[in-house]
Amino acid sequence: MSLFSDILKKIFGNKDADTPLTPGAPPAPSAAPGADTAPPVATEAPSPAVDVAALLDAKPGAGALNWRTSIVDLLKVLGMNSDLEHRKALADELGYTGAKDGSVEMNTWLHKEVIKKIKDNGGIVPSDLTD
Repeated sequence: MSLFSDILKKIFGNKDADTPLTPGAPPAPSAAPGADTAPPVATEAPSPAVDVAALLDAKPGAGALNWRTSIVDLLKVLGMNSDLEHRKALADELGYTGAKDGSVEMNTWLHKEVIKKIKDNGGIVPSDLTD
């Protein structure tokens, strides 16, 4: 399982975190050429929307950490390893192209990208975290 999938699992509690969540969007029906469109097939109900800030703020120790701007603290709040090797692996997974040296630039990019991808996967994220 990927590091980002682990992040999604910790936030959404989704057993199948390798698959991006798309709340409310059933799969497109498939039909043979020339056939009438088939009704959508029943699928597992989408995960309920998660207020990410409220969830993270409620985690033990969150008040002492700056998870809103720090990738290290965000990973800590989620109970994940935040060392440089894990952040490098996360940077590789998410497509970071700069130097993977733990710089402010790398860590800032990682934090923004993780928050963006959490939102893209159905998380309710405050606008101040996505600006």
